[in-house]
Amino acid sequence: MAKNKDVRVTITLECTNCAQNNEKKKLGVSRYITQKNRRNTPIRLELNKFCSYCNKHTIHKEIKK
Repeated sequence: MAKNKDVRVTITLECTNCAQNNEKKKLGVSRYITQKNRRNTPIRLELNKFCSYCNKHTIHKEIKK
């Protein structure tokens, strides 16, 4: 029988600098889609990823869908 809750879930990571900065030349927010193990990492994920709108590596935090 299949379980209701899967162990691996799909999450979306969003750039923290783009979400806060309203005075940009390029409009948009950098987002990445990845998976995490719900049992091993129950807290929200934060990764250092490249943002094409900021043109540098920034912190990307997990957001709700």
